Amino acid sequence: MKSNTKLFIAILIALLLGAALGYVVHVNYFEDAPAFAKNIKLLGTIFIRLVQMIIAPLVFSTLVVGIAKMGDIKMVGRVGGKAMAWFITASLVSLLLGMTVVNWLQPGKATGLDLSTVTPADEFVKGTQGFSVENFITHLVPKSIFEAMAGNEILQIVVFSVLFGVALSSVGRYAKPIVKTLETVSHVILKMVSYVMWTAPLGVFGAVSAAMALYGPNVFSIYANYMLAFILGIALLWVVLLLVGYMILGNRLFTLLKRLASPLLIAFSTTSSEAVFPKLTEELERFGADPKIVSFTLPLGYSFNLDGSMMYMTFASLFIAQVYGIDMPLEKQLLMLLVLMLTSKGIAGVPRAALIVIVATGAMFDIPAEGIALILPIDHFCDMARSATNALGNALATTAIDKWEHKN
Repeated sequence: MKSNTKLFIAILIALLLGAALGYVVHVNYFEDAPAFAKNIKLLGTIFIRLVQMIIAPLVFSTLVVGIAKMGDIKMVGRVGGKAMAWFITASLVSLLLGMTVVNWLQPGKATGLDLSTVTPADEFVKGTQGFSVENFITHLVPKSIFEAMAGNEILQIVVFSVLFGVALSSVGRYAKPIVKTLETVSHVILKMVSYVMWTAPLGVFGAVSAAMALYGPNVFSIYANYMLAFILGIALLWVVLLLVGYMILGNRLFTLLKRLASPLLIAFSTTSSEAVFPKLTEELERFGADPKIVSFTLPLGYSFNLDGSMMYMTFASLFIAQVYGIDMPLEKQLLMLLVLMLTSKGIAGVPRAALIVIVATGAMFDIPAEGIALILPIDHFCDMARSATNALGNALATTAIDKWEHKN
């Protein structure tokens, strides 16, 4: 049995065992569920921190080597242009799909939720203070690459790495020792990835059992309309992505999906698309994508191409507006879509990052920040789906751009 298949089975077993244990705690020891969840969730925290530990050096080393080896700055611009065209198009489609589904099914008008029990979601309100397009632009360029790496600020690391790689490719033979060293570093980091991924089943077990212990299966019945509408939206987004993928890759799409089985399950279980970045890099290269394209496009995708999160942003924002009875005519919704398009770029692929953007943008359209508290109980389960979708979208974007480049 291949190592990748073994890992997939181990994660699936951990997912089922975690759900079963969490359910038992929720039903029989509900008073102790918060303490249990806090402790068992440490397994997931350890896994995600292990992954976060290697993201910064992996992004820096692979991106710099990829650009330096491209040699031709025109190629860097060409690949970057194709990538950004894909990301903007995919983001717009995802946002429009979320808007269409929530307007069609209107889940916020049939929830029966008691607004008097809603308390401010302080952690998200605090996180949005001063959030604006201006802050995003100033945040784009790092004050220090070491500070950016310490904070795992992927977008800032990408900016520095692109400049460093371009400069490195322009100095000719003097760059060879540095490129060779960074290439060695990237291989070592990818070897570390194979070790770290074997802790994924423990992380999945901890994350799922904690969520099930706290909320239990009843949370699905309370938010039935919300969940059904969201699942339909995500399913439609997958259909769109896979159809586009098939149009570009043909039958090779099915080979790619086999490669993506473990990364998608990890993203789904841990609710973190960032957690699978190293594994995704490895699997895309094994699929046959040019390492130079992978190392350049994938980090950009994690800053600009989170399809599942984009779909969720319009869906959740308009759902809250519906619950509060706030009138949102079409022109206002389209304006919100454009604002979300701008403010969402560069958000980290970590759990709950999308909620911060929703609160920040919603405030501009008189949607109460407290509305986030309405969807917090179910958000963990929604985050599972959107994290897996983020990973799928970036994998398809990278392989599509690789296919287009190798036609030249």
